[in-house]
Amino acid sequence: MRTRSPLVCALVVLLCLALVVPPDVAAQAGQHAGQVTRMIPAVNIQRGAQQLAAAAQAPVNWEDLVNTQRQGRARIGLDDGSVLNVGSESSLRVTKHDPGAQQTQIDLIYGRIRSNAVRLARPDAKFEVHTPVGVAGVVGTDFYVFYRRDLMLLVVLEGKVRFCSLAGQCVDVLAGMISTVRGNNQPPDQPTQATPSQLTEAALSTEIVETTAAAAHHLNPWMVVGLVILAAAPAIAFPLATRGKTPTPPPQGCGQFVTGCKGVGGAAVSGSR
Repeated sequence: MRTRSPLVCALVVLLCLALVVPPDVAAQAGQHAGQVTRMIPAVNIQRGAQQLAAAAQAPVNWEDLVNTQRQGRARIGLDDGSVLNVGSESSLRVTKHDPGAQQTQIDLIYGRIRSNAVRLARPDAKFEVHTPVGVAGVVGTDFYVFYRRDLMLLVVLEGKVRFCSLAGQCVDVLAGMISTVRGNNQPPDQPTQATPSQLTEAALSTEIVETTAAAAHHLNPWMVVGLVILAAAPAIAFPLATRGKTPTPPPQGCGQFVTGCKGVGGAAVSGSR
């Protein structure tokens, strides 16, 4: 019986893998897309079978799944200068980000994301956020997308977004306007003016605001001591300065810090609110 050489067997295996895995997909595996620039725990990155706890400066690659837990948020700086602000209880995949070709696709599985995309110059450039029911495609803009339970909501904060259902029915949504897609067979609603509360929600619900405790963690210990002394100084100095003095009561009928109040004899009492 004739035995095949190990070299021939290895070549056969490599040939089979090349046929099963397309070359472009193989090249994309592990390709750098950006990094986490700021975050509020807890955030994790699923990379293939690995589950990684995210941290500042952690790399984000093509096909990485970024998940934020309750109260968690993340800011991702992409390699082309675009910024993704991911809200709490959200999950997104950086499916593709090619700065040279200006081709970016973000898949929002659920939750909310605010994208600040750089202006695209190439004729075939695209920056798209996909959900299971629709696509938001932009050319240099600031916009917010929320998706959950077959509802995709778009708020445009700056610029213009081409908002489409999966069936290819599209509307243009301008700055300050809002539109939704309900279900994968429904066209987008006609854009309407967003209310101030909707604009505020879109702007702030993905923003990372450092808590007082987190900010104190980054302070130099001597800075903390100085801040404590400054805070305590008025409480110490005021009793010393007023010791032995009888405080002058305010004129009758005037509440504290009331501007333009008339005192006794009609004299105006100045103050600040």
